[in-house]
Formats: sequence, structure tokens, C-alpha cells
Amino acid sequence: MHKLIVRSAAALGALALFAPTVAWAHTGVGPTDGLIHGLAHPVLGADHLLAMVAVGVWATQLGGRAVVALPVAFVATMAIGAVAGVAGLGLPGVEAGILLSVLALGALAATATRLPLALAMTAVAIFALFHGHAHGTEMPATIAGWAYGVGFVTATAALHAAGIGLALAARTGRPVLGLQWDRIAGATIAAAGLILWIV
Repeated sequence: MHKLIVRSAAALGALALFAPTVAWAHTGVGPTDGLIHGLAHPVLGADHLLAMVAVGVWATQLGGRAVVALPVAFVATMAIGAVAGVAGLGLPGVEAGILLSVLALGALAATATRLPLALAMTAVAIFALFHGHAHGTEMPATIAGWAYGVGFVTATAALHAAGIGLALAARTGRPVLGLQWDRIAGATIAAAGLILWIV
């Protein structure tokens, strides 16, 4: 099982290191209408994918109600941000907020930081607003556009679930240099976030 965890962490890092365009999740890239495009879009952007997995990993580390509450807070606030983006409401620093989310959420998972549930939900909700706004600004205000929105919300929830699954699987592996595999995955995501800042 630990080989699977190693491969997963390596794959996450490789997404940031070797993807020719690491911020594909955002404005002006690819079709932005219809359910299928909405499902695919979050997975094709390394920044969105890594941040969503980090939310799932960190939620699992916090345990209890956080396992459900953090993903729900993220998805709900992301949807609000998307509606704001479609409506043309401005939000300063969207791309910086998205990149910061990868770095910060990865660091929270890397350090297994324990925060009160309300504060943890607030943190992920703030980052979610940026992710949602970016998707909303690229989404047309049509039936096909709203289908796209349903797709990216669904894909985001699935990526949270993948992060939860990764963290649960990580608990079965033997620690490396005293670190559990879920923390190594978080560190990998944080490192990828740093690389995204640089490139």
C-alpha cells in the first residue's frame, strides 16, 4: 500500500514540475460549456487539482466533522464565487489567491496543523472564493454554462474525496524519517505551490 502512496505523491509533484502549462484551470483555456468540460476542467489545472486534494488530506487529518465540513465549505463557497464571476463582480488577486491556496493548504497538510473547525472552514472558504470566481468568469451565462458549473463542482467534490482517500491510505504506510505519508503528500503539494509561484 505504501508504494501506491509514494506513486501518488510523486504524481502530484510531477503535475507541477512537468506540466507545460500549469495553470490550465483558468480563464481562456479550452471550452467552458457543458457538463463534460466542467468535469474535466478542474482536473486539467494543476493548481486546482492540488488544492482540492490538499483540502481532503487536511480534512482527514483534522478528523471528526471536519472530514465532511471542510469539503462542503469549499464547494459551497466556490459555487458562490462562481456566481459572482458570472455576474461580473470583481475580486482582486484571484490568480494570486489560487496559487496561495496550493501553497497554504499543502503546508497545513504537511504540518498536520490543528485548527478549530470554524477557523479551518473559514480558511478553505476564503480560498474557495478565488477558485470559484476564476471558473465563473470563464463560464457563459447559458444553460451549457450552468451545466459546466455543475461539472466543475462535481469534479471538485471528487478531488476532495480523492484527497480523503489518499490520507486514509497513507495511514497504512510506515513513516519515513518520522513523517506519515499524508504529511509527505502535503509537503509535495506545498512544494508544487511554490513552483507554481515561481513559474
